[in-house]
Amino acid sequence: MLRIRNHGAMALLTMATLGVSMSPLAADFDPSSHAETRQLVDELAGKGIERGWLDAAMSSADFQQGVLDAMAGAAERRLRWDEYRAIFLQPERIHRGVTFLEVHRDAFERAEAVYGVPPEVVAAIIGVETSYGRFTGRHRVIDSLATLAFHHPTRGGFFRGELAAFLEITHEQGVSPGELMGSYAGAMGYPQFIPTSYRAYAVDFDDDGLRDLWTNPVDAIGSVGNYFAEHGWRAGAPIYHDVEGPATPPSSIDFNRAARPPAVAASAVAEAGIAVPDELDPGQLLLPVSLEDGENNWRYVLGDHNFYVITRYNHSHLYAMAVTELAEAIAAARALDAHWLDAVHAEEERS
Repeated sequence: MLRIRNHGAMALLTMATLGVSMSPLAADFDPSSHAETRQLVDELAGKGIERGWLDAAMSSADFQQGVLDAMAGAAERRLRWDEYRAIFLQPERIHRGVTFLEVHRDAFERAEAVYGVPPEVVAAIIGVETSYGRFTGRHRVIDSLATLAFHHPTRGGFFRGELAAFLEITHEQGVSPGELMGSYAGAMGYPQFIPTSYRAYAVDFDDDGLRDLWTNPVDAIGSVGNYFAEHGWRAGAPIYHDVEGPATPPSSIDFNRAARPPAVAASAVAEAGIAVPDELDPGQLLLPVSLEDGENNWRYVLGDHNFYVITRYNHSHLYAMAVTELAEAIAAARALDAHWLDAVHAEEERS
């Protein structure tokens, strides 16, 4: 008889609960024949996870060459800004963001009160990542992480840690590891947290006893706010400054150093021929960004501290700009909708 544990209780999960068929187990990562998998199982069993559960979970994992191919061709590394922007700044995604925000208004307002992050920024993260939970991934997470952990040419150690965290989380929450879908990189749920981020930053924002980012948008909203707060988000501070600059990016400026704190003084930016807003102190440190907005057409942005915080979520200046502009578009569309509704109500009162 199957025993599925409730939250916080011990469990014995059979092959059926792992999301695999009763046919012979796949051999790609079977601990009985795969030495590295066996070592991982030994480590996690030493932490108290049932060895039989771990063996069944890892034996169900399949190698996926497509995962390795996808890692090599990420959009952030091959698209110009205008091409990348077009993926996310679509009317449908903007208006879905307004709807998502209104449906979960209480959660967004509470997240802003607790974490200081504007609702439209949290909504934009979830909008860019999964179109507000509509597309959370088509790869089995255990396949992706096992493939990357034991076959990625340079980042195997990193993904081995993610695989271990994934197994710990699913075991702790009584979730079937073989049934969870995510990105080719093993990111999961509404906000596409990788497992170590899930473990560190996910919050139970609706107080139901579970940190569920897979199916619970309220937990996802709170968790994104918590992620930004933990990475130093400054409430009320700007994200970036849009500025004018020369026809081509000056070589004296180190552009697009995403995921690193702002390090270029405003005075150095000005000396390179890029206009710096008068309100910025010459010594203020910035993260200069150059965006190819069409072929040989450059746009310049001076990222502030909050821009850097967004790049902690995804280490790409293009990603941070897409999130920022989607947040701005959601806020503008929301304001227009509110203005339209106010006008309708005013007209009704006059008639």
